[in-house]
Amino acid sequence: MIINVKYDATITLKVILQEQLERLDIPHILHGTGEIEVKRSLSSEEMEELTNNLNTYGIQILSDQKVALVQRIKNAINEMLQNDMARSHKVSSYLTDTLNYSYTYLSNLFSETTYTSIENFVILRKVDHAKDLMTNTNLTLTEIAYRLNYSSVAHLSSQFKKTTGLTPTKFQKIVKKRRENRIQQTI
Repeated sequence: MIINVKYDATITLKVILQEQLERLDIPHILHGTGEIEVKRSLSSEEMEELTNNLNTYGIQILSDQKVALVQRIKNAINEMLQNDMARSHKVSSYLTDTLNYSYTYLSNLFSETTYTSIENFVILRKVDHAKDLMTNTNLTLTEIAYRLNYSSVAHLSSQFKKTTGLTPTKFQKIVKKRRENRIQQTI
């Protein structure tokens, strides 16, 4: 038997962090961009135990501040794409307001560290989100384009094809065919 699940990675991360920090009795505040404000100094043993506990979930504590800020940029973009209200903002304004750095600084740091631009990362994430919506909902391409703040279905289709090599319609046909094959295999 196959059970398909859908989950929100942001919520999952917050729950795991909350559980592990409470388990170690570490007073803290979770910030929305992958940042934990710890209310006291941690002993080396506590830090090691927290690091090991989080590593079992594939979560790493970042010690390099530039790498940590790049991860915060990625987290903020992911949160923005999940939030209906935030999606309508310009990426540059959203990141500046959320992270309290100039967009020029964030953009330069991101490009220097990841070898791609924030704009390219946003496109990749939006296309991933579009694939998720096409796979897990009955939304039309028009509704998906609107939800992801594209100016038109043509704009979504163009970025989708550049990124995946497939048109959204072809992608939907492949997904439908795979579902039909799974159903046939279970009969």
